[in-house]
Amino acid sequence: MLHTITIGNYASIQGLLVRKLPNGKVVIRVDDKEYAGTPVKPKAA
Repeated sequence: MLHTITIGNYASIQGLLVRKLPNGKVVIRVDDKEYAGTPVKPKAA
């Protein structure tokens, strides 16, 4: 399942969830790289 995270103030990345960190951030994988950031909350429909 794809997840979106923010890194910095203006950049966001989508990728596959790898793991959740104890500080509330998540790690996602894009190709062969991993990124940690704050998860984006889903928008209500």
